[in-house]
Amino acid sequence: MSLKGKYAIVGIGYTPQGKLPGRTSVSFHVEAAANAIADAGLSPRDIDGLICYRAFPPASNEAPVTPYLVAQHLGIAPTYMSEDANCSRSHLQHAIGALEAGFCNYVVISYGHNAASSDSMTRMLMEMNPDDAAFGHFGAAAGYALAARRAMYEFGTGPDTWKHIAVGQRKWANLNSAAAMYNRPLSYQDYENARPLIDPFCLFDMCLTTDGGRAIVITSAERARDLKQPPVLILGIGQHNPAVEASQSTTLAGPTGAYRASRAALQMAEIELSDVDACEIYDCFTYTVEITLQDYGFFGPGEGKDFFSNGTIAPGGTMPVNTSGGLLSEGYFMGLTPLSEAAMQLMGRCGERQLGPRTKTKSPNIILCSDNGGILQTHSCIILAR
Repeated sequence: MSLKGKYAIVGIGYTPQGKLPGRTSVSFHVEAAANAIADAGLSPRDIDGLICYRAFPPASNEAPVTPYLVAQHLGIAPTYMSEDANCSRSHLQHAIGALEAGFCNYVVISYGHNAASSDSMTRMLMEMNPDDAAFGHFGAAAGYALAARRAMYEFGTGPDTWKHIAVGQRKWANLNSAAAMYNRPLSYQDYENARPLIDPFCLFDMCLTTDGGRAIVITSAERARDLKQPPVLILGIGQHNPAVEASQSTTLAGPTGAYRASRAALQMAEIELSDVDACEIYDCFTYTVEITLQDYGFFGPGEGKDFFSNGTIAPGGTMPVNTSGGLLSEGYFMGLTPLSEAAMQLMGRCGERQLGPRTKTKSPNIILCSDNGGILQTHSCIILAR
């Protein structure tokens, strides 16, 4: 039996975002989830599935986030509940699987983190592998820097390509009043003059660190017809997990997990890349956008600079990408940043940044999303439709 169009996103929950001292991570989970439930026109008693996006080391002055704690604060007792311990990016598959098996009817997927105002990110870095640290390798930035540097050698990419991604996404953020970079334009000269952070990345190649939360509600397409918002159908989904540590990988310059994940998603959706109207890509780094779209097949190895130049992904471009500003310029909510934006665009709820005549782009019917975890070790491709 095909899963094409059988399940839908029916509610989206936002919280304040940026740097918000005094807030706990669990408070963002609960607020985002409650807002998503209300957005769908549901009540907490309707929710019988809860998936918390992933566990982070808690700040030193708070308890760890658990799905039990989130459920308690929401006032729900789910029949299906889970939380990821790492970055495997299987949340949507878990939700669809639970719905398909009949374990539950309405699933909330929530994310919340006080990363910008607490010491939780520092605590995470302190837990890095000491064998890596001995060589000066700290955190995800160093792993993606290895990937990007290898790509520069393999197919000639680099800052001259990545600047088009950073500037293009910032133009979308400048249309999004909730984005961290809403009132902060970025020029090519700004990019070229930016301070380096970790070779070969500069400040504008790396995603934001954000306090806040995000959540979505998923149910069957049949139930969705009776709810408050126009449903966004899940046409196709695919995942692939190379799973190899960056220091031992032979696929840092592609093909990454994006290649097989996208083929599976396109096959389920029964569409071609040419049917896609826009993309919402997991953009922890500018290079991640390039390698993802390359492995999806939008352009060949070494052709990224030509693809991204001339405003291709920006307002007015032929293939809009990360229309909220993305992780680079809106806010960091892991894979829920691209998923929630795609759903909002397909519902027609994006205001000044809405795809269509307002931004001199095509009105969207199909949007392709990605979610990426580890150091290019896991990848999900999701195709959504109006």
